[in-house]
Amino acid sequence: MSAPRVVVLDYGSGNVRSAVRALERVGAEVDLTADPGAVMVADGLVVPGVGAFSSVMAGLRAAGAPRLVDRRLAGGLPVLGICVGLQVMFTRGEEHGQPADGLDQWSGVVERLDAPVVPHMGWSTVEPPAGSALFAGIEHERFYFVHSYAARSAPDFVEVTWAEHGQTRFVAAAENGPLRATQFHPEKSGDAGAELLRNWLGTL
Repeated sequence: MSAPRVVVLDYGSGNVRSAVRALERVGAEVDLTADPGAVMVADGLVVPGVGAFSSVMAGLRAAGAPRLVDRRLAGGLPVLGICVGLQVMFTRGEEHGQPADGLDQWSGVVERLDAPVVPHMGWSTVEPPAGSALFAGIEHERFYFVHSYAARSAPDFVEVTWAEHGQTRFVAAAENGPLRATQFHPEKSGDAGAELLRNWLGTL
C-alpha cells in the first residue's frame, strides 16, 4: 500500500518544517506547497498556523486558500488545521483588539484566554469525546500548547476535545467529517503527537 500524500499548505506561515518532518516520520509523503493542483489531488491537506489570527488569514487569502479549503471539504477531502490553523476555521478572531474574519467553517469566535499567565505554554491534558478518531489510544496523554487565544465554544455538530487554562475551558481539538483541527502542536507533542498524526493519516 502506497504512503498517503499530504500537502502542508505553504502560505508564508513560520516554522512549518517541523510539521513536514513529523508527518514524514509517521509515514506520509509530504509536499510543502500552495499549488492548487497539488492541494486538490493530495490525500490530506494540513493548514498550519503560527502568529496572529489576522496575519494568518492575510497569508491564506494571498495564497487562495479559502477557496481551496472550501473545495476540498465540499468534496469530502480531509483537511487538518494546526494551532492558528484551527482558529481560522471559526467565524472570527478578536486578537489584539483587531477583529478579523476567519474561514467560517465553524461558527464561533476566537478570544483571549482568561488566565493569570498568558500565553498558555506547555503540556496539558485534554478531554476527547468517546470514539474520537484523532485520539484513539491516546485519550489520556498530554499535548504541547503555545497560544494566547482560543475558541470557547463550537457548533453542536462538531466533536470537541476540551482543555483548560486559568479560568478558560477551550476547544483543544475539533472533528467534523473531513475537517479536523488541533489547538496544540502535534508535531511538538512527542510520541502522543506522532500517534495523533498517525491516526489522522489512517482516516485518509
